Amino acid sequence: MNNKEVQNAEKKLAAEKAAEFVTDGMIVGLGSGSTVYFAIKKLGELVKSGLKFRAVSTSDSTTELAQSSGISLISIDETDNIDITIDGADEADKNFDGIKGGGGALLFEKIVALYSKKNIWIIDSGKMVDKLGKFPLPVEVVPFGYKRVLRMFEEKNYNPVMRRKGDEFYFTDSGNYVVDLHFGAIADASKLNAEIKMVTGVIETGLFINIADMIIVGRNNSIEIINK
Repeated sequence: MNNKEVQNAEKKLAAEKAAEFVTDGMIVGLGSGSTVYFAIKKLGELVKSGLKFRAVSTSDSTTELAQSSGISLISIDETDNIDITIDGADEADKNFDGIKGGGGALLFEKIVALYSKKNIWIIDSGKMVDKLGKFPLPVEVVPFGYKRVLRMFEEKNYNPVMRRKGDEFYFTDSGNYVVDLHFGAIADASKLNAEIKMVTGVIETGLFINIADMIIVGRNNSIEIINK
């Protein structure tokens, strides 16, 4: 298998393991992205076999996939809390911190995560890192006055790049821009997260600090479960 095939096989292993934690009657948060795709497909199979649960989606693409898989959806405001959320990560470290938002759903993913009693991240082995920052850090920004935010990021040497979709700026499901910050390595994720969120016009960052409770890593033909 080539690298892409190995990566997909690891994602599928981790995702299908996470689906085992869903039991009858649960409210389940469904993240977004290529790894969560496999989890939703597996959960759809379990629904056909009789598993009964309701889910909260974090993106339009997840909503579409969940509905086509036969999963019953509710809005986040129909529940006071979520039993577990299954989501991917672009990077995760041993401190249970991570970077998310490569797919642009960071705001809704973080809101759902904070509603959840338990957060399970599913990743391939390449996403487990010693230090966060090689993957660009997504920051969701209000379009109004975004150039000022961009200038502030440039002055702080955050190496900002406006995310694009073709020739146009990329828009999140909530109608905002995403600025990707290129650090290479992040010395203090918690401090950086606080600093960025102080900038007026920033809605949310892709730094997920102390949110994950379990990380399921696909490694070759096996899985590694890391509990907090």
